[in-house]
Amino acid sequence: MTAPRFAFTVAATDGAARTGMLALKRGTIRTPAFMPVGTAATVKAMRGHEVAASGADIILGNTYHLMLRPTAERIARLGGLHRFMGWDRPILTDSGGYQVMSLGSLTKVTEEGVTFASHRDGSRHAVTPERSIEIQRLLGSDIVMAFDELVALPKGDDVAAHAAGRDAVEAAMARSMRWALRSRAAFDGGGDHAANASIFGIQQGGLDEGLRGESAAALRDIGFDGYAIGGLAVGEGQAAMLGVLDYATAQLPADAPRYLMGVGKPDDIVGAVLRGVYMFDCVLPTRSGRTGQAFTRAGPINLRNARFVEDEGPLDPACPCPVCATASRAYISHLVRSDEILGAMLMTEHNIWFYQTLMRDLRAAIAAGRVAAFAAEFLAQYQKPSVTLV
Repeated sequence: MTAPRFAFTVAATDGAARTGMLALKRGTIRTPAFMPVGTAATVKAMRGHEVAASGADIILGNTYHLMLRPTAERIARLGGLHRFMGWDRPILTDSGGYQVMSLGSLTKVTEEGVTFASHRDGSRHAVTPERSIEIQRLLGSDIVMAFDELVALPKGDDVAAHAAGRDAVEAAMARSMRWALRSRAAFDGGGDHAANASIFGIQQGGLDEGLRGESAAALRDIGFDGYAIGGLAVGEGQAAMLGVLDYATAQLPADAPRYLMGVGKPDDIVGAVLRGVYMFDCVLPTRSGRTGQAFTRAGPINLRNARFVEDEGPLDPACPCPVCATASRAYISHLVRSDEILGAMLMTEHNIWFYQTLMRDLRAAIAAGRVAAFAAEFLAQYQKPSVTLV
């Protein structure tokens, strides 16, 4: 194992919440940070400079989708993912494991890796830890994720139902740790890319504290630059997810970044920051923008609703984004109800700004020593929380 390829500094703490800086070669990430998802080399409905203007320091690229189209080899021939999509700031690439399990059909998991049929054309593919790392190297990402096995959890907050599936969760966790070791070895053999990028390991273990602890210990023994909390936000419910975070963050090294994968809703993020998470990603702001939902301090609103057709106010009076400064709810409602492309563009831009503004406010609240008060104020306005967040 080599030393981390970045400088991670904690500027302030407030309870378990921390704010700081993650300095990579392509730029510095202010934490807590939200990474817009650029699934297919684009944050859908936005241009790169618009994403940067929102305050995003880093975006996420998707290994599964890019390996299928246009292929990682083609992107490498064209100069790498940053050049290909015109984004000069850091990029984190996921390992592809989640999409292989959720989108691929006829999926077969063995100790070697996963074989599956593409959701696009049915073509057969194989992904191993070594192949996942190779794809991410070809893409040229700044943060590489280890390859892991995801097991779907029962829906909702039924702890008993989750306990019944413990054997499958334990087996997948153990295999993921063996794959983590192979991922680390493959990454370290990556030449110039390994010298300039970083690799994060992924903790698994479902809702079981003991399994989570075993996973964290295995990852610490291998040694990674940062650590992700995986296997959550897959239908288990907010109470169950936050219950895991009550102990999972403390199981991971305190001097390394902690990344909660696939999260989430604004109130999920606030609860996770209070529990010591530094990094997030989710498709919600972009997907919601394309389907007519805007995030506001007073909660999400659906612009297809008839009550907005003559509403001359902005999407959110407190939002500093260019959309709220120039477009009314009535106009955006018209665009959305007419299925105009501009509607999706404006809604997505606003949503990305909303998330980045929330992260900025969380960082400021932590620095001021008032993050618990900020969280209470935010949640009281956004929605009455159904769980205790602190």
